[in-house]
Formats: sequence, structure tokens, C-alpha cells
Amino acid sequence: MTTAVSLPTGVEGPAWVAGERILPEKRMDVRHPYDGMLVGSAAVIQADQAERAVRRGLAGGSTLTRYQRFEILEKARMALEARAEEFAHLICAESGLCVRETRYEVGRALDVLRFAAIECLKDDGQIFSGDVTPHGQNRKIFTVREPLRLALAITPFNHPLNQVVHKVAPAIAAGTPLILKPSEKTPLTALRFAGLLYESGLPGWMLSAFLCPVEDVLEALIRDERIEAVTFTGSVAIGKRIASIAGYKKLCLELGGNAPLIVLEDADLDLAVTLAAEGAYRNSGQRCTGVKRLLIQRSILHDFTERFVEKTREYVCGNPAAADTRVGTVISEAAAAHLESVVNHAVKQGAQVLQGGQRDGALLQPTVIADVPRDAEMVVQESFGPLAPILAVADVDDAIALANGTAYGLASGVVTTNLNHALQVIRGVRTGTVNVNQVPGYRLESTPFGGVKDSGLGVKEGIVEAIRFMTYMKTWSLPW
Repeated sequence: MTTAVSLPTGVEGPAWVAGERILPEKRMDVRHPYDGMLVGSAAVIQADQAERAVRRGLAGGSTLTRYQRFEILEKARMALEARAEEFAHLICAESGLCVRETRYEVGRALDVLRFAAIECLKDDGQIFSGDVTPHGQNRKIFTVREPLRLALAITPFNHPLNQVVHKVAPAIAAGTPLILKPSEKTPLTALRFAGLLYESGLPGWMLSAFLCPVEDVLEALIRDERIEAVTFTGSVAIGKRIASIAGYKKLCLELGGNAPLIVLEDADLDLAVTLAAEGAYRNSGQRCTGVKRLLIQRSILHDFTERFVEKTREYVCGNPAAADTRVGTVISEAAAAHLESVVNHAVKQGAQVLQGGQRDGALLQPTVIADVPRDAEMVVQESFGPLAPILAVADVDDAIALANGTAYGLASGVVTTNLNHALQVIRGVRTGTVNVNQVPGYRLESTPFGGVKDSGLGVKEGIVEAIRFMTYMKTWSLPW
């Protein structure tokens, strides 16, 4: 019998308004996607409390020094590390992600806090000499980054902790007050993390975190001219809605992805099969950088497919709390049913399911689909789950053309031992990231990350870029 961890129940998710813990009557239940168990509930605030969060953030308090910001982030990192299992189990409970993935997510969040703390201790300014042209003067020109007055962050369900930390930690490092609205599907982890930050010394005015009605409250916050920046990770439709109503302010929109993994005939096939499986099935396939299309050169198609089917069988799908589970649920039964319909539609178009495809509630088995038409929904649109459609390509040029043939441009990968082919893909594929002999989503938490086309406006995240986004540059000069 497989050992399973004990998941939390009865979790109380308060609203945090400028550090004040609020428990209004209106609440939203959160259930475990695997069996419907009631995990807990989260408070839902109304417009007057959101207004209080805005006013308190704008009013601010004593300016935090760089070292104070470093100290808060470092204390939060140590506190999270000490409570790693608690957070991993909570993420598993509300998201249905298997516990081995949620432990990994906590580890990534620790890296974010570490890198953000390090950035607090670095100088972010530049110095220019004013006497370098015939028209110059004996002056020195300096730049310094100043925090924004107030920013708004909206986070998705697929990484309930790491996506939150990726927005909150840079705001703290920048000294920018932040209002956080986590996903209503997975709010409990975010609200607990906010409490951990206050315990680590974060002043209340620096962070508010709560659920709220979308049309009456959240959209009003997005429109609010007092909020100088909105950072959002989530669907294309919502991202474009935000862009249409936000008005004159900074936007960072990290939207969907449809990442291809190109495997060329000179590839190390064992490596290619491993990367394909890890890219397609990790986090139940619910990653914007997850492998959504396998573009395999025709000469190795049969060999790759046989090996990939065998590899897929290693990815045990089941109870997310079980130690040997490698693929938990997707976020809901409705999401799994939609993915199932996408597979069925591809089959009607001539595709073949070679492995998986079975659904049980919110569980969807890792699924290998061959002979997928290039115009199938699962190829053209993002399939947010453990689906691995295989498409044959003739050569590098064909692979690049097919990789570019969707509205998305977030991440991509190529498996090859030929440097010229690798460079051709890097130059030719229009995505924010191209990884050679690695999954499309590979990155460090501090490196720039973001996409183009429907995947985003080209504004990058990652700790360093996110801190820049949360600030503005002031230029000043002195006689010298």
C-alpha cells in the first residue's frame, strides 16, 4: 500500500488589509480536486476594504533601508524553509498537484526569496561623465531607482506559492507597496504566506492580500489611477481584458504558452525522451512553459515514439498525496473534462491515443497522441494538462515554421547535437526563451522570463527584471 501524507483540513484563509487580519462573513470554500474534501475557506472582501488597502499602501510608513528589506526577505526564507512540509501539503490539498511537485515548488520559492534578498544589497545606479562631448559640461550624471507608489499583483492557480513569491519578493526588494489578489481556486497558500511575511517583519502597509469580487472590486483596482503598475500571470483572455481597462500605467502580462520541443534526427534520443516527458507531465502539465507540442523529425519518429510511450508509463497518475504519484490532478474535474474533449476531437480528426487518455474526475492520465493534425485544437491552442501530441516535421525549417505557427511565443526547446541547427532554431523561433538540450521552461529564478505575441508584451519577469518593473528610474546630476 502506498504511503500518503496527511493533508490539512479546516484551513482558515483571512483577508489581509495592510497587515490587518480580516474575517468577513462572505467566504469562499476551497476543495481538494482529487476527492472533493473541504480544505478550508478564504475570506472575500468588498469595495470599502479594498479602498482601505489602497489608502494604507499609498500612505506608507517609515522607508525601509536596503538592509531592512534584505533582512525581511531572509527571515521569510528561513521561516518558509522551517515550514516547508506544511506549505507543500497545503499546496497539494488545494491544487491537487502531487506532493513531490509541491515540495519542489517550495524549494523554488526559497530560491526566489534568496535571490530577491541578494538584490537588496546591490547598488542599482549608474554614473555618467558629462564632459565626454564638445557640448558637455563638467558634471556627473547619476541614476537611481525609486519605488512605485503602489502596485497590484494577480496570480494564477498552477503555482499557488511560487507565482505569489515571484511578485511579492521583488516588490519588497524594490520597496514598492503591493496589493495581491491570488487565484480564487488556490488562495490559502498565498494568504498563509502573507502572514509569514508579517511575522518576518514586513510592515503592514507594504502588503495587502485578499480575494474580492472581480467586476465590482478587482476591475476597479485595475482601473484605479493611484495604482501605478499591474502584474498578472494567467490566461490570454484575462490578460487582454486587463490591458483594455488598465489605462495609463505599467503592465507586466505573463500569459499562456504553447511550447514546442523540437527533436532533430541528430539528437540524443534518451535525453530527448526524458525532456519530453518531464516537460509535458510535470506539474500535471499545468505550466505555461510546459511542453505542449512534440515536433519530431520524421526520420526518427518511430524510434522516438516507441521510447516515449514506454517513458510515459513511468509517470504514475493518482492520489496527489501518495509518495509514488508523479502526476496528480488538474485543477478541477471541469478542466480535466475539457482536456478529454480536446483529445477526443483530435482522434476524430485522425489522431491516435497511444498511451493514457483515461479520466477519473479531475485525474487525467498522461496522454501520448500520435498523428495529430497540424490544425488540431491541442496544437493551435494551449492544452493546460498532461497531453503530449506528437507531430512529424521534415527538417529544421519545417520545425521552425510549425513552432511559430501559433499565437503564442513564450518558450521553446530543441534537442540536437548540431550547433548550427541549435543556432538556427534560436534565431528562427519567435519565443521569449529558447533552450538547447533542455526543457523549454528551464530558467533560474533570477533570469529574465517572459514572452511575445499572445504570451505577453515582452515585459520580463524574473527577480532582476521584476524589481525594475516595480520601480522607476530617476536621473540627477551635480557639478563635478
